[in-house]
Amino acid sequence: MVIDRRAALVGMVGIFGANLFAPLARAVGYQPNPAINTGTPAVIFTPAQRALVGALSERVLPTTDTPGAIAAGVPEYIEHMLGDWAVNDDRATILDGLTAIDARSMADYKKPALKASAAQQDALLTLAMNGGLPSAIPFFQAFRQLVITGYYTSEIGITQERHYLPVPGDYDGAYLYSKVKRIFSA
Repeated sequence: MVIDRRAALVGMVGIFGANLFAPLARAVGYQPNPAINTGTPAVIFTPAQRALVGALSERVLPTTDTPGAIAAGVPEYIEHMLGDWAVNDDRATILDGLTAIDARSMADYKKPALKASAAQQDALLTLAMNGGLPSAIPFFQAFRQLVITGYYTSEIGITQERHYLPVPGDYDGAYLYSKVKRIFSA
């Protein structure tokens, strides 16, 4: 049995609750019609912004013993969500945040955020998380939600980071937690 992205998004609503980024909420509540865009998403980012989204999403969910955000297609997912589900205000939250991060990188490191080191990009994201940039907190919350949702609804997130079991098997009330190797998603 294959889980689709829409079913996974419905599950994510329970995690994020009422604080869900508006395009995600619209996507979850959308009733598909024959005219839905299932092809190439609308182009939202410039090439530089697209690369920055990739770099920053990889800082949020980096490659470790499992693939990171880039391998899971998170930057493409974010552009698809912003292109097909977001209204102008939602897009502006992300685009303005990227602009603010890039401007701060130029001020602090004399180079665009894309060319900043991983530690410098982490510092920029931390600054955004703590409200140290213009419009930073709404940007960081929305960006982080998009990265996490994009990752954990991707095939990599579901099958490699978590272990998907459509039916978890027999119930064993005495199963030792120390034997659990992965978090299961159903």
